[in-house]
Amino acid sequence: MRSVNLLLIPALLLLLALPVSRGRYNDDFDDGEDLVDFDDNDFAEFEDMNDDPVAETETVPPPRTPPSSQPEEDEDEDEATVELEDGQDGFEDSETQDQDMDNIYDQEEFEGIGDKPTGPSMKNLIISKVPPHLQNSWESYYMEILMVTGLLAYIMNYIIGKNKNSRLAQAWFSSHRELLESNFALVGDDGTSKEAVSTGKLNQENEHIYNLWCSGRVCCEGMLIQLKFLKRQDLLNVLARMMRPACDQVQIKVTLNEEDMDTFVFAVGTKKAMARLQKEMQDLSEFCGDKPKSGAKYGLPDSLAILSEMGEVTDGVMDNKMVHYVTNNADKIESIHFSDQFSGPKVMQEEGQPLKLPETKKTLLFTFNVPGMGNTSPKDMDALLSLMNMVIYSIDKVKKLRLNREGKQKADRNRARVEENFLKQTHAQRQEAAQTRREEKKRAEKERIMNEEDPERQRRLEEAAQRREQKKIEKKQMKMKQIKVKAM
Repeated sequence: MRSVNLLLIPALLLLLALPVSRGRYNDDFDDGEDLVDFDDNDFAEFEDMNDDPVAETETVPPPRTPPSSQPEEDEDEDEATVELEDGQDGFEDSETQDQDMDNIYDQEEFEGIGDKPTGPSMKNLIISKVPPHLQNSWESYYMEILMVTGLLAYIMNYIIGKNKNSRLAQAWFSSHRELLESNFALVGDDGTSKEAVSTGKLNQENEHIYNLWCSGRVCCEGMLIQLKFLKRQDLLNVLARMMRPACDQVQIKVTLNEEDMDTFVFAVGTKKAMARLQKEMQDLSEFCGDKPKSGAKYGLPDSLAILSEMGEVTDGVMDNKMVHYVTNNADKIESIHFSDQFSGPKVMQEEGQPLKLPETKKTLLFTFNVPGMGNTSPKDMDALLSLMNMVIYSIDKVKKLRLNREGKQKADRNRARVEENFLKQTHAQRQEAAQTRREEKKRAEKERIMNEEDPERQRRLEEAAQRREQKKIEKKQMKMKQIKVKAM
């Protein structure tokens, strides 16, 4: 009976504690939530934390777990009942959970968050102005604007200059075409076809040079006319001519037949041109060694000078009609050059100079300046027609000109002297070339002897080479003896 009473006492205590705990649960779920739902969602926040374990490990340290105070099985029910009565159950309200989470986070990691700014207010801020080179305006692109403007100016100048040179060339050809066709059977051959065909038009070499080839006339092989205009298509050349003016030129080269010109060299032109040609041209520097002489004796203007191989040539060339042409066109004449030894500019004294005299041709050269000094108009081309008449007259004049006996002998002596001087200048080079040939010949012979496989044949070849060398030495000694005997 006593044991039964001991079992009833704990049962009664459980019945008394059940209403108290049940009323507490009812208070916590007044909003109609189900107890089962609460139990199901009790660990929702832990499930959310487990969704991203990597992020959780990086930002939030593991939650603190309160020390477990589970009573042992043999603990008295009184202690458990007292805990329930004091309200120390396993469920905490939301405010307590927030405080615990705040303690979990490291306060030093979020330092400065939530603090009120202590700096100056927005009203006291000073905004500095943007520098001009950083502003988005036309001034920022002045370099690009200058480059585009310069490119457009160059293109426009190229088109305008090219068209002007073309108009000047056509104007010259239109004014001279009738005279050329009346004196030459072929005018305007471009050289593209095997047979000579008269095209009747200029051949454009580039934007400022035009050529015209004429042939089919007595006493001349042909005549090449070259119109050298200023580089009006080049903007830099246009700017340079503002500092140093220049003019357009017409250059005419007439190649005569060998029998249609006597042996003489003659030139007339401006003093500056004569001094330059005497330094640059091979024939003028060799046959006209004297300084340019004034043409006042023949009635020429003071601006012109004469270079001549001999006085007889000057008297024969400068007749009354020739003087008339030169005097009336003195401002347009740059130079007139007649030569039977024309070979072009001087050959520079360099290694590899040819050991023979340069090939020469009987040539008449004319250089005329176009009026206008760079500001030439198509009408100015008509003023050059009288100069073309002078060219035609000069061809006939040179064909008729013949030197007398003394003049011919003097011209022949001059040419022999020039050839002798050339041979003296190239004597050392010829000796070096001959020595080089002899050494190469000896080297080739030695190689042939060394390559011989038969020793007996090799010995015979060496003996033959020695005998030849001995004979050469004996011949030289005989010549020396003969020279000594003659000298005695």
